[in-house]
Amino acid sequence: MTAQDQTILLFVGIGVVLVAATAAGLILARRAGPGREPVIDNLNQRIRAWWVMVLLIGGAFLIGKIGVIVLFAFASFTALREFVTLTETRRGDHYALVAAFFLVLPIQYWLIAVGWYGLYSILIPVYAFLFMPIVAALRGDTTRFMERVAVAQWALMLAVYCVSHVPALITLDIPGYEGRGLLLIAFLVVVVQSSDVLQYVLGKVYGKRKITPLLSPSKTLEGAVGGIGAATLIGAALWWITPFAPHQAASMALVVALMGFFGGLVMSAIKRDRGVKDWGQMIEGHGGVLDRLDSVIFAAPVFFHLTRYYFAA
Repeated sequence: MTAQDQTILLFVGIGVVLVAATAAGLILARRAGPGREPVIDNLNQRIRAWWVMVLLIGGAFLIGKIGVIVLFAFASFTALREFVTLTETRRGDHYALVAAFFLVLPIQYWLIAVGWYGLYSILIPVYAFLFMPIVAALRGDTTRFMERVAVAQWALMLAVYCVSHVPALITLDIPGYEGRGLLLIAFLVVVVQSSDVLQYVLGKVYGKRKITPLLSPSKTLEGAVGGIGAATLIGAALWWITPFAPHQAASMALVVALMGFFGGLVMSAIKRDRGVKDWGQMIEGHGGVLDRLDSVIFAAPVFFHLTRYYFAA
């Protein structure tokens, strides 16, 4: 089966699942009537948002490598803006932030486009880490200097560095898997997002024991175990679009789902610290871009490096 055939089959399967989910959501809403539970409305909002996101990713896949890189560069730009918007900045931070948005971010994605692993793997954690405080220090504003610099560096790491590892999967040279890097992205996104959705659904239906009541009240032990376990099985079932054997796909999916879960907790902690429920309102029913990328942010670099270390040439 060619890469194109695999991609088409995968998206057809996703489409079937979304159609079934849409139908189920409409039936639940109709049966519940005007006084229905808010969770049903929230579920239908999530399903509608998923249609939009799947269409965007599918369109990027049709364009190819450049389309995917541009899509995630835009996602990084939007996520970085959401992060910065919720933090307290001063005039002395403006030059450093302009450099982050219009210098570091485009260079990172350009390096990925040309496949320069040796530089895109260290550009932000080494050079931007040193460059940002220099620019801020030259402005002469020492008020909360360490806090402001740390926030800017953390924002770059999460919104740009970590997210950029999703399109970076295309650059991996895996023997016998040439030209199929887009399918690795599909595997990562499907596993992470299915884990999120199933944790939410199973937590609402069966959840009793909250894991971190003050941090993320919606996360329950039953939902987490069920969602991560189900995502692991989904990953194993998708082994045919990866360079992995079924047991390897299951192991990768388990790691990805676990990192996604912990990523969601960390991003929730940041939101609670900022006193907000969502990072933004860009996506109906899903909040901002960071609300949808929180799990991917932590899973992508780990998945990328495990794949590169064990499977790339």
